[in-house]
Amino acid sequence: MSKSKKRNNHNSLKAYDNKKFIHSRDGRTIRILAEYLYPLRTFKNLGIQRMVIFFGSARVKPLDYLENEISRLKSSLEKINQEEKNHVTQRINKLESLKTLSKYYDEAVELAEMLTKWSISLPKRFRFCIGTGGGPGLMEAANKGAFLAGGKSAGLNISLPFEQHTNHFLTPELNLEFHYFFMRKFWFVYLAQALVVFPGGFGTLDELMEILTLTQTKKVKKPLPILLYGEEYWRNIINFNYMADLELIKEDDLKLFRFANSPNEAFEYLQSELLKIFNL
Repeated sequence: MSKSKKRNNHNSLKAYDNKKFIHSRDGRTIRILAEYLYPLRTFKNLGIQRMVIFFGSARVKPLDYLENEISRLKSSLEKINQEEKNHVTQRINKLESLKTLSKYYDEAVELAEMLTKWSISLPKRFRFCIGTGGGPGLMEAANKGAFLAGGKSAGLNISLPFEQHTNHFLTPELNLEFHYFFMRKFWFVYLAQALVVFPGGFGTLDELMEILTLTQTKKVKKPLPILLYGEEYWRNIINFNYMADLELIKEDDLKLFRFANSPNEAFEYLQSELLKIFNL
């Protein structure tokens, strides 16, 4: 068979089947659009119209996990050399410090469970599911609470080089993986009926500040209760009142959010606000 005949029989890949192109710089717009359209179809097919979003650190662990891990590490100290002991001791000290935050894991589970049970009792058109970043720590805790209540919960995961593996409590068909932070944030805000922000680091602060900015500037026009859980933590991390004193934000901007310090307090506030929004 001649070379020319072989060439004539060759079928090129269609552009949308060409992975090399789709994953190239020129295919970026298509990838971004896919991160809009695929979640849109998923949520539509599953009837998900609203969520209560939980943000919080991936690094906060339940107390029993920390105590077991500390006990395991301490028992290993007698079997290792001095250099390894120094490393293990540092790890133990780090885990000990995390114990002060472990209460938030249990409280996130409790609050998510309470909200999910209440949602299930509402007329179908007002029901919501719990939504998180899909990872470990406080995200896992919120998904776990929804799971224990027998409800669905979503995980909008982000691919990262560390930390962000998907937890196993979220509803499998609502397990979505994102590459672009801004598309992930879009879906959080678009579906959010309320927002609960537990203690966290850079990622949690980034998510909180963006949503506060969107509500402050009226880019988000819908009513959106924003609850900062753990008043002591948040007042130590951000001095909102000082910002207002300096007139860097308006006094009224302090009304964009409120604090809560227990699952019951948080639930009562969110229930009250959501009943107003639902006009029930």
